[in-house]
Amino acid sequence: MKKIIVTGGAGYIGSHTVVELYKSGFTPIIIDNLCNSSIKNIEGISKVLRQEIKWHNVDCTNQKSIDLVFEKEKNIEGVIHFAAYKSVEESVKEPQKYHENNIGSLEVILESMRKNNVKNIIFSSSCTVYGSPDILPVTEDTPFKKAESPYGETKQLCEKLLEKDSCNSISLRYFNPIGSHSSSLIGDCSTDKPTNLVPILTEVAIGKREQITVFGYDYNTPDGSCIRDYIHVVDLANSHVKALNYLIENSGKHAFNVGTGIGISVLEAIQSFEQANNLKINYKVGERRDGDIEQIFSDGTQIKEKLNWEANQTLKQAMIDAWNWEKTK
Repeated sequence: MKKIIVTGGAGYIGSHTVVELYKSGFTPIIIDNLCNSSIKNIEGISKVLRQEIKWHNVDCTNQKSIDLVFEKEKNIEGVIHFAAYKSVEESVKEPQKYHENNIGSLEVILESMRKNNVKNIIFSSSCTVYGSPDILPVTEDTPFKKAESPYGETKQLCEKLLEKDSCNSISLRYFNPIGSHSSSLIGDCSTDKPTNLVPILTEVAIGKREQITVFGYDYNTPDGSCIRDYIHVVDLANSHVKALNYLIENSGKHAFNVGTGIGISVLEAIQSFEQANNLKINYKVGERRDGDIEQIFSDGTQIKEKLNWEANQTLKQAMIDAWNWEKTK
């Protein structure tokens, strides 16, 4: 079983990917200092798999500590690098924090990979690298425009770092991950206050918040609210397994969009959550939010042709799984 380092493996997407890696015959090794995740996901992974997964409680910006992990583990086939701060809204307020952590952690990981002759890395990128695109849906050839947030800028700069490095890499440009594992044993345990739509919906539904604000009512979209491409987190996790298998067989530099290709407005997503879970959500419409783009959704041709991957889970199922996770927290 090939060893795969998973930085940020206790996080939302990381924990789901650890499960799918193990089920696909890999040996995942988690590096996570729990600065924005929880031991609950480490324990949940073990319950889902009925198997303990090795975990190193280490900060990915600490070169010495990361070097020690790589030296100790030996014979590592590749790395999946999730560890990064992820709030667009927070990044606008604290850009330096995002640059130091998101770019700094990748620099450290790449240095340890060079020292230990590890050639393969899957990078957790984002559709925010495209900025506000002129043509939809976006393909992997869509040029990077000026990032709408410091978070998006860090993802652009990280992809440029990978282009210059000697490693083999795949950048997976996620659209909007939602939902949770069907067991409700792992999910989004972020310690920061949710700023993404679906986690806020679940908090309103359970009573942690009084209402949700829809940011923007005058965008050039059918109902005036932003449009996004929502993908079930388990589908997203499986894309990493497909990417890893591909990279092991195909050296070089690659990038793939990971989305459904379906644009859903914020108001449509609220309605979907209500219908899927037989609930009513209290919401109000407010002003636009800094860092948000009007609309974006994916062209999935490349990832389907080369990785044989496409989304299988429905939006309705994602909304059900998100609500079930909230009820167990």
